[in-house]
Amino acid sequence: MTPTATTTDFGSVRIAVLLPCFNEGLSIRKVVAQFRETLPTAKIYVFDNCSTDNTSSEALAAGAEVHKEPWPGKGNVVRRMFSDVDADVYVMADGDGTYDHTAAPKMIQRLLDDQLDMVVGTRMGVYDNAHRAGHGLGNRLFNGMYRNLFGPLFTDIFSGYRIFSRRFVKSFPAISSGFETETEMSVHACQLRMRIAEIQTPYGARQEGSVSKLRTFRDAFRILFTFLILFKEIRPARFFGVTAIGLSLVAILLALPLLITYYQTGLVPRYPTAILATGLMILAGISTVCGLVLDSVARGRLEQKRMWYLSSGALK
Repeated sequence: MTPTATTTDFGSVRIAVLLPCFNEGLSIRKVVAQFRETLPTAKIYVFDNCSTDNTSSEALAAGAEVHKEPWPGKGNVVRRMFSDVDADVYVMADGDGTYDHTAAPKMIQRLLDDQLDMVVGTRMGVYDNAHRAGHGLGNRLFNGMYRNLFGPLFTDIFSGYRIFSRRFVKSFPAISSGFETETEMSVHACQLRMRIAEIQTPYGARQEGSVSKLRTFRDAFRILFTFLILFKEIRPARFFGVTAIGLSLVAILLALPLLITYYQTGLVPRYPTAILATGLMILAGISTVCGLVLDSVARGRLEQKRMWYLSSGALK
């Protein structure tokens, strides 16, 4: 049976608090209690992602509704949460207690007042905290890369503290399996030109004894790969166009000395180089055609996504 959120302090608006967790037994009881205090009639869901500690029992003891997701990875949890929970407004945070629960009503009110699809709680001090110094540089680099590739709407694409409309949740494809899911959410909002906002929120330290699940290098490479895949998927003409230009420039640089020699002597002394330059130019042409064809496909997929978004209906 599909779980449904109850009414809240926001009139008849149904609000669901979604907490994806992996081994957060030390903090989840406190997090559930804090959100219950801040949003007293909201339905709180804890999705346990293969935890080996007492996360589920602690969440149950705190009064949350617990679901289990056997596929590891935050993206898989998000896919399950968005599929199974029915509400008008969705509050997503982490179970480690790093996000400020008191900011939730303000973020929800902003979503409702301005009829937005997503409000992101940007993390204050995320670049300055000593225990996150290594991640701070990565955050800066990836946020800058995101703005160059997809647009300037977001300043903290990795924040896990987000408020969603029903239309966003039910139109989000949720393809990613790991921590790159927040990047996918941001790109989805940009691609459909959804109305979004950012609100600065305090970002605290994890509870003593609790450890981050983020693996710096592995997840950095996965996020970078996600950037490339999403850029190819939503802007194939530009992606393959850049590839074609690169191949053409290399081909021209290789062929230019051959052309000069041929002009001077009437001979082509380096056949392998000539063949390589010709092959690169052919590949550039193929890349151009691929970009044009896939751009038409991407436009059709965008139209389909837009129809799914509209079919979910706006909050009255």
